[in-house]
Amino acid sequence: MDVLRYSPAADELAWTFGGVAPVRRVKPGTVLELWTEDAFAGKVRTTDDLVSRVIEFPFVNPLTGPFHVEGAEPGDTLAVHFVSIEPSRDWAASSTIPLFGALTTTHVTAGLQEPLDELVWLYDVDTVGRTVTFRARRTDDEVELPLDPMHGTVGVAPANLEARSSLVPDAHGGNMDTPEMRAGVTCFLGVNVEGALFALGDGHCRQGEGETCGVAVEAAMDTTVIVDVIKRVSTPWPRLESDDHLMSAGSARPLEDAFRIAQHDLVTWIGEECGLDPLDAYQLVTQACESPIANVCDPNYTVVAKIRKQYLPRLDAYAGAHARLKEMSAGYQAQRL
Repeated sequence: MDVLRYSPAADELAWTFGGVAPVRRVKPGTVLELWTEDAFAGKVRTTDDLVSRVIEFPFVNPLTGPFHVEGAEPGDTLAVHFVSIEPSRDWAASSTIPLFGALTTTHVTAGLQEPLDELVWLYDVDTVGRTVTFRARRTDDEVELPLDPMHGTVGVAPANLEARSSLVPDAHGGNMDTPEMRAGVTCFLGVNVEGALFALGDGHCRQGEGETCGVAVEAAMDTTVIVDVIKRVSTPWPRLESDDHLMSAGSARPLEDAFRIAQHDLVTWIGEECGLDPLDAYQLVTQACESPIANVCDPNYTVVAKIRKQYLPRLDAYAGAHARLKEMSAGYQAQRL
């Protein structure tokens, strides 16, 4: 089992999907032990470090990568199995940001009211007790919340020589901000360019569905993934598989179009995998799916459609890639003990 450890220096971080030379070439089946910087590029460390002062846009939401996966070609699918995602610091940060978020005036939802106050919240991160601690800024209240690490931004290079900001989710993946992107899950991404050019970042200690203010509990992460290539199988929109669910992620504005994309992709996917007529798959998804909202704050919104695998007949998604990668993950973890 090939293992690559990579921790980027500040000048090695990427800010777009596409338009960036690969930092390493890896073979399918490689274990990547990675470090990712937080969405603030590590610059928000105190409550006085306002994002508008310490960050020069567009240098926000940095990426680790991209990685050229040998043999990946347009029309293939890149499978990314998350072995582990763990905070690399004992603190994390969140913020309100002027003209950003679901409950404020933005540049595309114009209004005459003043932007909300810009505040920073620092969270204590307890990886032993598996909690993060919220402290109110204007009262003495504290709340312990469960630690639930995930990656907000996971993707590959887009098609047609495009370079997309790391803040934008779309068919290539990107800043989807779904809490479903956690350890134990396999993410499937359609390959658009030779080598796929996979990158990730934007670690969250936790995030509520919708990421309402636009900022989660942002943290640097130590993350281990296994990458593999599924040849001659296309994936039009990002998909995820856990032990219990199949999931499709759709990103667009308005929100209902993101919902439609996710639902359409899930209907199509299970129809193909389970040999169901499209209208039978449509009916089954209608009665059995869940529809968590990932984000309503990014340049595109993201909605996830998910269905329990126990309801799916004759299921063998991507020829059992999730189960195979999970077995590889177990082998890798056993070697490290």
